[in-house]
Amino acid sequence: MLIDFGPLAVFFAVNTLMKGPQIERVLAATAAFMVAIVVAMAASWVKARHISPMLWISGVLVLVFGGLTLYFHDETFIKVKPTIVYTMFAAVLTYGLITGKPLLQSLLETAYPGLSAKGWRKLTVNWAIFFAFMAVLNELVWRNTSWDFWVGFKLWGAMPLTVLFALANIPMLLKHGLDTGSARDEPPLPPEG
Repeated sequence: MLIDFGPLAVFFAVNTLMKGPQIERVLAATAAFMVAIVVAMAASWVKARHISPMLWISGVLVLVFGGLTLYFHDETFIKVKPTIVYTMFAAVLTYGLITGKPLLQSLLETAYPGLSAKGWRKLTVNWAIFFAFMAVLNELVWRNTSWDFWVGFKLWGAMPLTVLFALANIPMLLKHGLDTGSARDEPPLPPEG
């Protein structure tokens, strides 16, 4: 979880602790976020000799949209990045459902041993809907609130919603064959947008 949520915590901390005009806080927090995501990717590589596809996607988008934010001195780019991440994840999962290619299963199969095909389908539908919801929610929040509220929402709203949603899926996973004897202690979470 530190690899997935650490960069967001750095973003929040820099924005909160830095004094000065909003644009300076935006730029400093964005630059720190970019450095933190690279560190998280490196830590993932060192720890597991692997960087998950979702972390790659998030990392690339943080660097691209963070770079645009820094270059244009415009917070819109970093605010829209989670919407794009969530939309991409929802679209990819929906594509997998439509084509019969269990993309979520190929990413998380070792984390959910014994889960039946029906369980994988339900989990994929659930996450696709959740990601679509989060994309809409991010748009509503950043377009209708202040910078500081949006930053707080990313840490104190989006993160808890993601964790609660993952936990809410556990009864369904157990009903559809999840092997708890060899499963991990906590459900894996996708990276935060």
